Amino acid sequence: MTSTPTGRRLSSKGLLALISLVLAMSVWVLGLRDSLSRDSVAPALSLQQQEKALLAEPALPEPLKPLLVGADPSAQLLDALLEVPLDRLDDRQRLLLASLTGDAVQRQQALALPIQSSDLQDLQQALIRHQADASLSEANAALLKAPQFDPLLRTLGCRGLGGTAAQCIDPRAAEVAALASRRLLLAELLPISALLLGALLLLRHLWLRVRGRIPSWPPLVGPLLTPADMAILVAGGFVLLGEVLLPVLVSPLIMVISQGLSGGLGQAVVVLVGYVSLAIPPLAILKLQLQGLGDEEVPAGGWLQWRPSPVFPALLQGARGWLMVMPPVVFTGWLMGKLLGDQGGSNPLLEMVLRSDNPLALLLLALTAVVLAPLFEELVFRGVMLPVLARWLGRGWGVVLSGLVFAVAHLSIGELPPLLVLGIGLAMLRLSSGRLLPCVVMHACWNGATFINLILLGS
Repeated sequence: MTSTPTGRRLSSKGLLALISLVLAMSVWVLGLRDSLSRDSVAPALSLQQQEKALLAEPALPEPLKPLLVGADPSAQLLDALLEVPLDRLDDRQRLLLASLTGDAVQRQQALALPIQSSDLQDLQQALIRHQADASLSEANAALLKAPQFDPLLRTLGCRGLGGTAAQCIDPRAAEVAALASRRLLLAELLPISALLLGALLLLRHLWLRVRGRIPSWPPLVGPLLTPADMAILVAGGFVLLGEVLLPVLVSPLIMVISQGLSGGLGQAVVVLVGYVSLAIPPLAILKLQLQGLGDEEVPAGGWLQWRPSPVFPALLQGARGWLMVMPPVVFTGWLMGKLLGDQGGSNPLLEMVLRSDNPLALLLLALTAVVLAPLFEELVFRGVMLPVLARWLGRGWGVVLSGLVFAVAHLSIGELPPLLVLGIGLAMLRLSSGRLLPCVVMHACWNGATFINLILLGS
């Protein structure tokens, strides 16, 4: 009497899982294809780095200049500006290009585009008049009326108008150079130091493993869900409901909330609310699935193995995992760039952080990237998916497939190989530590380090 309803229920679940999987794969394929047409953050990042180098040059010690700013930072900034399509440069960057270039055609093209910012229109007109041989004093009068110009634009704009180096010294030049030099040093030295330390830790770990001195991994504990349950959670909840349906439903609310906010702050609010809405459906589905395991004996630490105590070892494991995964991830990204070039498709949030100068906007973006994203993504991919796949396919396949789905979920072909390596590293930390909190810490360290580097090179 009871076998028929059970069979129907299982069959319905399997059919729902299959439909969800097919639709989600279609969404992901379209997303990956569209990522090829999305811009990469690399040119904008290079541009910001060259600006910092040019600003910092006067304050840098002579031995460090070749390493940090190169032989001719002005030429390098011009090259970085020329690598970005003209329509992607903002008003300020087009004026920098017009001030730096010696090519009349390039200057005319840069100045021909309308300047939306009224604060910069005087400089645009001054540069246009200078092309018609206006005197430097007349042109500089317009330039010096605008104290809101940043020192780099003021200095380069003055030189673009024919001024000498002595005439174009900004009153704040020494202060700005000192600040830029500190930011540039941190932006360069922190990643290099982390890479070197991570490489040493990785070599030490491999040596200890060869020597047989690494403790065996604990049993992998996770929710007793089926692959169908997992497909419903990830494909149905995360992709179809979280990424497709709910954003459509909440978009009017997001527009109301962000209405009237400045560009950067409005974008940050949209990102935060959008990410929270994305996480709600899969979390609700997971709660129902775990409640359905009520008859099973819940293991110590719970189905998801958060096990927050003791905290300090988890923080240490997460930080060490981040350092150890950096070298293979960075090498994979470098190798992909050498073999295939920049494939684009960067996360739009990266450029928002790079360009934002609003502290509240940066705080909201940091909350999304460094707190919410690691918590939610680790719960889904290492808390649920990895244990389920490992139980059904073995640990090796569980690590690789959970890492692959994690990488694909970010919808960027250009970033897929490095994200796959990162996902594998996170999965191996979950296996070696036996709990989920170190993975969250490691993920937060990765996103946080990227966030800090963008701020150092940003506005």
